[in-house]
Amino acid sequence: MQYKVLGRTGLKVSVIGCGGAVIGIPFYLAHEDTSDPETQAVFISALESAVELGINYFDTAPGYGNGIGETIYGQALSKHRDKIFLASKVTYSGNPDEIKASVEQSLRRLKTDYLDVIQFHGGYFSDEEADDILNGGRLDMLEELRDAEKVRFIGITAEVPTGALERMLASQRFDILQICYNLANQLSCDHSRECRGIAAIAEQHNMGIVTMRTATSGFMQKLLNCEFGLNEDAATLMCIKYVLSTPEIDVALVGMRNPSEVEINVALANDPDDRYNLDELHNRFR
Repeated sequence: MQYKVLGRTGLKVSVIGCGGAVIGIPFYLAHEDTSDPETQAVFISALESAVELGINYFDTAPGYGNGIGETIYGQALSKHRDKIFLASKVTYSGNPDEIKASVEQSLRRLKTDYLDVIQFHGGYFSDEEADDILNGGRLDMLEELRDAEKVRFIGITAEVPTGALERMLASQRFDILQICYNLANQLSCDHSRECRGIAAIAEQHNMGIVTMRTATSGFMQKLLNCEFGLNEDAATLMCIKYVLSTPEIDVALVGMRNPSEVEINVALANDPDDRYNLDELHNRFR
């Protein structure tokens, strides 16, 4: 497995990580009831295979199946706690006491006494929401939990770059940015690979950069299959390979439901020679 240092956290993380949405949310991108014990047993096997094959970054959220995802993670990963990094999330809309209670519930479900990363679970941040996070006691509470050693590092997740998100990163109170980035959603890197925009700001503050929706949540696969007949599994690997080929990215989160998917994705991550030359692609038609 290839590993990178996750910004100023110093954590040595696998370049591919397990995203928890597919394991927690019922019927998310597949016809699977995540509350079914037999389905959960397959998920647990996938997570155990991930640890065995060198994946050490596992991301989830209480909102993934109203706690189902965290519970499954806890069942599968608690015995491997010293080998892995656990990241979860908390809503930014609650008051500080509700945020504290949510983190404590996550710890119980995950069967651990600390999280490596806690993140505000965001989407499209407005200026008002940024003000609430920075000045309304919400971020203060996460910092209190960090001081109490309930969490180690603080992050924020976002679907798209906004001025409000940029302002929060500039506060230098966040260690990690998790952002939607894939073949369909770019982070404004020009043909010379000089990264601009929100990723450049994260790098400027030595933040770790993690991607959500690495495989486009199935959109690109369906599009390529519809238009060109490309096999959806092959399209998924192409999407993952693209993100792994982007040097600014530290961890590419991918939802993996069974050991076979884990093995295929780990094999791709383990081959540093099997990457796109993005400079060449950007320059090809100039």
